[in-house]
Amino acid sequence: MQSILSYATVGENASPEHAEVVPITIFVAVLCLCLVIGHLLEENRWVNESITAIFIGGVTGILILVLRKGKSSHLLRFSEELFFIYLLPPIIFNAGFQVKKKQFFQNFITIMLFGVVGVFISTVIISLGSWWLFPKLGFVGLTPREYLAVGTIFSATDSVCTLQVLQQDETPLLYSIVFGEGVVNDATSVVLFNAIQKMDVSKIDSQTILSVIRSFLYLFSTSTALGIGVGLLTSLVLKTLYFGKHSSIRELAMMVLMAYLSYMLSELLKLSGILTVFFCGIVMSHYSWHNVTESSRITARHVFAMLSFVAETFIFLYVGMDTFDMEKWRMTKLSFGTSLGIYSTIVFLILVGRAVFVFPLSTFSNFMNRNKTSPLTFKQQTVIWWAGLMRGAVSIALAFKQFTYSGVTLNPINATMITNTIIVVLFTTLVFGFLTKPLVNYLITHGMRNQNNHGAGEGGEQPRSPKDDVVLPLLSFDESASANMQIARDNFSMLMDRPVYTIHHYWRRFDNAYMRPIFGGPRHNPSEC
Repeated sequence: MQSILSYATVGENASPEHAEVVPITIFVAVLCLCLVIGHLLEENRWVNESITAIFIGGVTGILILVLRKGKSSHLLRFSEELFFIYLLPPIIFNAGFQVKKKQFFQNFITIMLFGVVGVFISTVIISLGSWWLFPKLGFVGLTPREYLAVGTIFSATDSVCTLQVLQQDETPLLYSIVFGEGVVNDATSVVLFNAIQKMDVSKIDSQTILSVIRSFLYLFSTSTALGIGVGLLTSLVLKTLYFGKHSSIRELAMMVLMAYLSYMLSELLKLSGILTVFFCGIVMSHYSWHNVTESSRITARHVFAMLSFVAETFIFLYVGMDTFDMEKWRMTKLSFGTSLGIYSTIVFLILVGRAVFVFPLSTFSNFMNRNKTSPLTFKQQTVIWWAGLMRGAVSIALAFKQFTYSGVTLNPINATMITNTIIVVLFTTLVFGFLTKPLVNYLITHGMRNQNNHGAGEGGEQPRSPKDDVVLPLLSFDESASANMQIARDNFSMLMDRPVYTIHHYWRRFDNAYMRPIFGGPRHNPSEC
């Protein structure tokens, strides 16, 4: 930790032995203040946890800047190592552990369209747009690789604000898509960012693009397999050894450490740690959770959520503090007008890049799922579009990885890109975040939510009885030949899209017969995924 957290003196009289203790103590105290103020503002219509943390971080940064006479606003020096090794794993693991698996996998194709295809489209638009517009604004000096990196940096979304407003039980379809896309988006952005670092940008042709796609598919499949493997191994160990008969602490420790081990193994093998720990969390919640004592089950969910919450708050708190890092601002050579133009350009490209893929891919998803689930309405598509406009921790970490060395840069162009990223994250989180609650409440009305609770899905379609599907006539002597042909086509389509034995049915039978007896979990509940 000593190489990651560097002390920035609050006072001039701090003794050497307090070089690590003082800043960490102050930072933890500010984290506690975030919890208190976040609790007091819980019912506020406009504010959420991330906005609260950024605001408190900004105020703290100003105070430290005043105490240091304008030298620096840092308590801790942030680096990509701190983020990717210590802060990101608990956030992603908790996402996989808490997700409602049935909803997630029912919408898996839609989630992959937004989280994978969407990132590629957004990266292309932002990269080309910045390459075309930045020189016109007077900002030059970025290399082709850096323009591509800018595209991936600003394609990484942060849907925390929207997820804090959406209720998983009231809007299951929307929540599942927004939540799932957020995780897959982060993984895709990181994988694509790493692929760009290895890519030969001197000649970008079809072979180069195919190579990037092959690399992504390899990383996605192997990272997922590793996460599933570690999750199954953990489940088998917990079921076989039954730690709970002696200590429930060992059960929780085993789950936490194995999850972290899966992430570190993935990074060691140069795979995607985000995907690995996410699917490890899904497998653990499906099998391992049933192999521990009742007290450990209750504790596990709260402990994992707490670790994720603290990590997210830490990140946004730091972003607020780093806004007033005078070293980077002094290093930037651009005028205020030019800087404002660059910020506006990036936000505009984010808006356009998001819209270009959300609405067409939503239409494509509706066509693909036309006989399976309720279609995504325009209002729901707007919420999905809005949910991906905020930028957050992943964008910050990738920017630091591209344009700094352990959080430090002496290059004016790199310093400019760091300040650009911080301002865009602040603007999108504060402005778009402030508007999220009223916008979602306006688009997703209470009437629609109540309708979802009684309907088959988000579109309000009433559930059909299974008997309804078997009484539909194949032919009717009272109808014309064309009507009979339409009836036959509808019934054939129904048979293909809703067969008597679906993939989910076969998986459930296989899971109950072979997987759960080995790895754990109840076999008497057929509705559980």
